[in-house]
Amino acid sequence: MKTKLFMLFFSIFCFQILPAFSQQTTVRGKVLDESELPLPGANVLIKGTTVGTVTDMDGDFTINTPANESVIVFSYLGYLSKEIVIGSQTSITVRLEPDLSELDEVIVVGYGTQRKIETTGAIASIKADELVQTPVANVAQGLQGRIAGVQVVQNSSAPGGSVSVRVRGTNSIRGSSEPLYIIDGVQVSNGGGINDLSPLSTINPNDIASVEVLKDASSTAIYGARGANGVVIVTTKRGTSGRTVVTYDGYYGVQQAGKQLEMLDASQFAELENEVYKRVVFDNPSAEGVGTNWQDVIFRDAPIQSHQLSVMGGNQKTQFALSGNFFDQEGILLNSDFKRYSLRINLDHKINDRIKVGTSILGSQNINNSIPTGSTSLDGAAITSSMVGAALGAPPTLQPYDENGNFWPFADQVEGGYREVVNPLGLSAITNTTSTQRILANLFAEFEIAKGLTYKATFNAVLQNDLNDYYSPLYIIGEGDINSNSGTGRKINRDLNTLLHESIISYSKRFGEIHSLKFTGVFSTQSDQYRVNQINASGFPNDATLNEALQVAQNITASSSRQSERLDSYMGRVNYGYKDKLFVDLTARTDGSTKFGQNNKYGFFPAVSAAWRVSEEDFFKNISAISDFKIRGSYGLTGNAGAISPYQSLATIGSGSSYNLGNLYATGLAPNGIANPDLKWERSFQTNFGVDLSFLDDRINFVADYYIKRTEDLLYTKILPKSSGYGSIVGNFAELQNKGLEMSLSAVLINKALNWNVNANISFNRNKVLGLDGDVNEAFVNSYSVVSVGQPLGVFKTFVFDGIYQTGEEILPGSGSRTGGTKVKDINEDGMISNADQVITGNPNPDYIFGISNNLSYKGFDLNFFISGSVGNDIYNVSRYTLENPLGNRNVLAGLADRWSATNPSQEYVSGFQGGRLPISDRFLEDGTYIRLKNISLGYTLTDVKGFQKIRVYLSSNNLLTSTNYTGYDPEVNSYGGSNTAIGIDNLVYPVAKSYLVGVQISF
Repeated sequence: MKTKLFMLFFSIFCFQILPAFSQQTTVRGKVLDESELPLPGANVLIKGTTVGTVTDMDGDFTINTPANESVIVFSYLGYLSKEIVIGSQTSITVRLEPDLSELDEVIVVGYGTQRKIETTGAIASIKADELVQTPVANVAQGLQGRIAGVQVVQNSSAPGGSVSVRVRGTNSIRGSSEPLYIIDGVQVSNGGGINDLSPLSTINPNDIASVEVLKDASSTAIYGARGANGVVIVTTKRGTSGRTVVTYDGYYGVQQAGKQLEMLDASQFAELENEVYKRVVFDNPSAEGVGTNWQDVIFRDAPIQSHQLSVMGGNQKTQFALSGNFFDQEGILLNSDFKRYSLRINLDHKINDRIKVGTSILGSQNINNSIPTGSTSLDGAAITSSMVGAALGAPPTLQPYDENGNFWPFADQVEGGYREVVNPLGLSAITNTTSTQRILANLFAEFEIAKGLTYKATFNAVLQNDLNDYYSPLYIIGEGDINSNSGTGRKINRDLNTLLHESIISYSKRFGEIHSLKFTGVFSTQSDQYRVNQINASGFPNDATLNEALQVAQNITASSSRQSERLDSYMGRVNYGYKDKLFVDLTARTDGSTKFGQNNKYGFFPAVSAAWRVSEEDFFKNISAISDFKIRGSYGLTGNAGAISPYQSLATIGSGSSYNLGNLYATGLAPNGIANPDLKWERSFQTNFGVDLSFLDDRINFVADYYIKRTEDLLYTKILPKSSGYGSIVGNFAELQNKGLEMSLSAVLINKALNWNVNANISFNRNKVLGLDGDVNEAFVNSYSVVSVGQPLGVFKTFVFDGIYQTGEEILPGSGSRTGGTKVKDINEDGMISNADQVITGNPNPDYIFGISNNLSYKGFDLNFFISGSVGNDIYNVSRYTLENPLGNRNVLAGLADRWSATNPSQEYVSGFQGGRLPISDRFLEDGTYIRLKNISLGYTLTDVKGFQKIRVYLSSNNLLTSTNYTGYDPEVNSYGGSNTAIGIDNLVYPVAKSYLVGVQISF
């Protein structure tokens, strides 16, 4: 009986559907995006049925539809769905528009993700296409000007050079103010000196899918002791199920020096030499002519190139992403370059419905050839320690090569009269190569214990080895100056191993459409091991072996060190939502570190935040122009564990004096540190108020945040009385504050055949030192920078320039000047010049920073340009101080051709017989404001090449135009690298370069 009933129903069913399928129409077509590019994998579905297909790699599809008025629904992730009535059509082209609503966008937060509407803290996100719009060597450079509240300074423009990143200002005095970087769960730190390779240069920016910056305490407290300076979460590209996609991305270009400084030519220099030495050094200065332009000698047009091949794909169980990259940047200064070879694999595998495992592994080999640039010295020492300084100071009357084309030391020219300066080619001949091998590895397993309840175990490792090879050859030294110490070499081997385990348990539950609850708990333990072995040698017999046979040198010394530390952490977070309009987040984390004193090993870091989507209230829904309106607020505490190195809380000993014991030298040990069992974390208390607004169906989005961040218990070195037997002690003495306003705006201005969108941001930050060690209110960092209570960090304190002493004018006691020399103001009017006449004359911190990007597309063409800038920051141009000082034996700036004399009473440039008497004054303080066309690119995409998904060719230029009144090479500079207190100082740093590139992107 059951069989007969089944057959009856089946016959009726077939009778109903057969007429429809007996009159089918085949429809073919193509699905394109807003830029007329094919959309592979777009869904094509007959409405009201389960009949459908997906587009191929060229965006093409074929589907059989009933002959009646069928409706086909086209959809693609991130785009608005479109319905089309087929009728009698057999061929159609469909263009999908981007879904402008960003409210359901998922962004990465600490230990998880959130929908954008659920965020209560200050979190900014940047996508991969924006990050690599400007070809960059590291991820930090790509953030510059693109995120409100994030200041990025390229301290040195050397290949792979030093970059400083500040999220909401500088948060420490003695320690690091760099944010924490999380790359696929692996923690990486940035830092280093002006000539050091940036650790972020070892990561290929083309591998990155998105970057999130966590700025306020609510979002960073989950990282506790490492979150005070902000957190940058980097997510790399992962595979997806479906067709395998192969992509090649490459470019090649040339870099050129942005400008040259004008120096005296040979005739002018010869005339100055006669004046400085008050004797005839050059019989006929005018006969010297123009002479050697040493900047032409050291600068070059330098190639830059990058090549990357990526393969991504997978199925429902396993997804993979593989990529290989080669990046090669030669510097605009001779013998400087940076190469990176990297391999990456991301693998995800679903064992069953409850268990998923995966890994992310990045391996890189980096080779950095650096030359000495930048200096912390004044006058002669700066000239001889920097290749840029050596070129600017080199006498134009001398030659780089002898008549045989060989390198010619200055000590061997004109009877050794200029041995106090160096041939800059000699500095370029010094080998200083650092090879870095780094592996970042993350292995995870995720278990679904019950519905909504998961446990994830991750095991992370950073394995890094650096080998530095240094050799200064004999041939760059004058023949008469070679001695038993000539020729120096060294090898430095550094090993850094970081191991991190994290156990993460999370529970997520929705109660109807009203309540949502999520809990996250974390236990993590991290250990760091750092070892250094170094051998130094001098007195080589020749240059044959370079530094590969240090044992042949006459003088050899060796040193080694090792340090370790451990951090254990416990964290909990609760996220609660009510009707998608009210959200509350509670976070608490406890960290314990071996760095700190016995009485303060652990720190507790809580935070609370809330958000109210006003636009979801009934009284607001009639305001159609505003599509979303959210108010946010947060308060929390974060810490800084990177402020000191290990063992600072302990009583330590080090090598002391040498002793003669039985006619044998023995090295003694001596105490060099006082125990401080109360040494503890630096703590930052931060309050944040924010508003998110969207207008016109999310075509215009505006975000604003106001914050106050007070950092207490800052680690600071306190000077002790000599009676203590120690010079200083490190303790929690200082205090400072940052407060500011951030605003960002994104808008789709045109969304038709021509698409035009704009992103802009502006940031204001005010920094103030609230206290030092309780006994002093001011401390000099160098000859011109101070840390002063009540002032921003790194302000400049100098004399005030007051012109030039003229003939017959009284010269104030203490000025050390003479007629034709610099005059400074007697601020306290006591009739003499002393340190009491030094005042705060400048501030290196900008009034505000900004960035504006424009992205236009029309059919296959795209045009992108990005502008960034800094306004109101001062720069102390130490290079100018050195190069305006006519000491003799070295060249000076061209302006000194108009120097003071009895017949030319200049009020700017001193006479040629001052003997180096230039005071540290505000004459060398300059406005560092600049506006820069950071990048402009024009591209065209081909969509009709058979066998290819996309071919895009483009032209691009970086640093093409810069508007500034700064007289140095470039206003984006700091000779002290990532220092917190010596900021905005230009002392012969590696100059910025313009670049012109051609590139291609191919997918198939």
